Amino acid sequence: MNPLERRAVSGLGVIFAMRLLGLFIILPVFALYADRLEGHTPFLVGLTLGIYGLTQAFLQIPFGMLSDRLGRKPVIAAGLVIFAVGSVIAAQADTIHGVIIGRALQGAGAVGAAIIALASDLTRDEQRTKAMALIGVTVGASFIVSLILGPLLNTIIGVPGIFWLTAVLALGGIAVLALWVPAPTRPTRHRDTDVAPGQFGRVLRDPRLLRLDFGIFVLHCVLTAIFVVVPVTLVQHAGLTTDQHWEVYLPVMLLSVVFMLPLIALAEKKRLLRLVFSGGVLLLAVSQGVLLKGHETLVMTLLGLFLYFVAFNALEAMLPSLVSKTAPPQAKGTAIGVYSSCQFLGAFVGGAVGGWLYGEYGISAVFQFNAAALILWFIVAATMPRPAPLAVDMLHIGPQREEKARSRKN
Repeated sequence: MNPLERRAVSGLGVIFAMRLLGLFIILPVFALYADRLEGHTPFLVGLTLGIYGLTQAFLQIPFGMLSDRLGRKPVIAAGLVIFAVGSVIAAQADTIHGVIIGRALQGAGAVGAAIIALASDLTRDEQRTKAMALIGVTVGASFIVSLILGPLLNTIIGVPGIFWLTAVLALGGIAVLALWVPAPTRPTRHRDTDVAPGQFGRVLRDPRLLRLDFGIFVLHCVLTAIFVVVPVTLVQHAGLTTDQHWEVYLPVMLLSVVFMLPLIALAEKKRLLRLVFSGGVLLLAVSQGVLLKGHETLVMTLLGLFLYFVAFNALEAMLPSLVSKTAPPQAKGTAIGVYSSCQFLGAFVGGAVGGWLYGEYGISAVFQFNAAALILWFIVAATMPRPAPLAVDMLHIGPQREEKARSRKN
């Protein structure tokens, strides 16, 4: 990468990380804090955790398309302001409904697609895959950091303080955008990252892509449902105080990453992707069985979380690559947009359903629901065709007259 590309990728990666950290950081602590809020119920607690996914799912594609018209930086800055406003509302709320409104606004600042589009504008074709991978790393890193920082910050500044901090991070993202990220000469259409409205029908009719969309939906549905109840089990059954929860999440996440890396290498180098992928989904289901039977003991809870995050981290890394390999070149950006929307819808459904099940039937019902959803995904994954090996070469054809370029677009 040249210096301009390095500045673009580093700055946009920081903005992406700041925003995601703000969304994830309350996952390990909010279920316990919610008891202090007026009007709280288990269903509303779960809805609070997942509501950002609903607004994010419906608005990220429109935000990306709006950035084509108004410019990338103004749209990203506006989204970060919306996110900050939502954080402030949540920080000041003393009712569960106020926090729900704040979380919904956090999700409404859906600038992920616009950030990816700006990264595409600022990188050359041959460097774009590398740029997207580096920015994508911030997703997993932000999640891991949030699980560890959430409980630690909760003991220092509390959940309202965490919301105030996320507002500051959003404003810091605007400063990074203005002062560090280069300005593109003009927005440009990129088929590998941008959404093309005319390709929606093609993407939504492709059974291979629909399998992957269903997979990311279930993956994040289960993730959010887990954090409706796991913090409660660590307090009620394992006897841990809230400020000790990071001592659970830190070793679990570090060990899971260590065990995840060989799985990724096995899938890619030994051409065993379908076997590793299906095995990962099955391991997720097994982890929910372990949590179902053993959530009342700390050792079994640790084992269940370890198994879950080994598989989760591996699948979270493999799924975007599979979407990119499966989608037709002219519909790749659209396929990724639909995939991301399914991911956020999964977070919403997982929070809402997990909270309702916990309130009506108890903790075990949440793990039963998760296991059933994962078994269904395993059936779907086991029938997917073997993905073909794919290599990408860039061929530069030089400047073209518009009518000639249009005649070759397909």
